[in-house]
Amino acid sequence: MFRVKSLLSLLLALLTPVCGFAASNYCIATGGGFGNGGTTFIGPGFAIPAEGKCAPWTGFTKTASTVIVTTYGTGCLSSNGEALTVAVSSADPDWFGPGNIGSDYIQLTRSKTTEPFTTGYDQGAFGGANAEGVSCTSSLLELPSSHD
Repeated sequence: MFRVKSLLSLLLALLTPVCGFAASNYCIATGGGFGNGGTTFIGPGFAIPAEGKCAPWTGFTKTASTVIVTTYGTGCLSSNGEALTVAVSSADPDWFGPGNIGSDYIQLTRSKTTEPFTTGYDQGAFGGANAEGVSCTSSLLELPSSHD
């Protein structure tokens, strides 16, 4: 009886989806990234989607020395897994002006699907010639209660 219960427990564990247990985070730096004169898009809970698929991007963007804007959009991975495109819009009436939205179109590439996205560009509100996936450090993930 114990062996049957153990096997059933193991089977149940294998069938339980793991996506609900651990959230991923994804960050994209442009122009050197936040703290280095650029901008960093922070997607808490964003995981790179499967090849040929898209996933919602919700998060915030840090720019200048203290500016944080709310950011939302979509990230899509190409069918061959070598290009990640993130199209986002950002809002902050103090930064963009009341009723205005900033939009960015970011494309990141890699030569092999086993490598990180280290080459890219951003066209838009926070545009910069250089864009790359970067580590989401604890300081980047920190969202203060007040920001401008």
